[in-house]
Amino acid sequence: MKKLEGGIWESKFILPEYRSGIEHDLRESQRRKKPLLDEQQLEEIDKALYYSQLDKVPVTLKLWDPFDDRTAKGIVLQFDRQLRRIKLQWSEDDWDWVDMDEILSATT
Repeated sequence: MKKLEGGIWESKFILPEYRSGIEHDLRESQRRKKPLLDEQQLEEIDKALYYSQLDKVPVTLKLWDPFDDRTAKGIVLQFDRQLRRIKLQWSEDDWDWVDMDEILSATT
């Protein structure tokens, strides 16, 4: 009986509903808070977005995500100040709206 207890023959079964709950809890424990940007960082982002739209040069954006930061690269086509978003074009026919609150940094 000792070989079965804690040996290679011991196995633990987890019901699927418990497994998904454990995975969800683990994922939530890895959630990060959004960093606060200072005035200088916000000004640098504004300048990069402005010059991208004005000169039609690509801008690289670092976008915040609660689990892992993302990167987007494209040309700023339009600002929507009321909804606080930009229209970013990354190919000839492909574009998307990006929330300005998600932008952590912008470089041209």
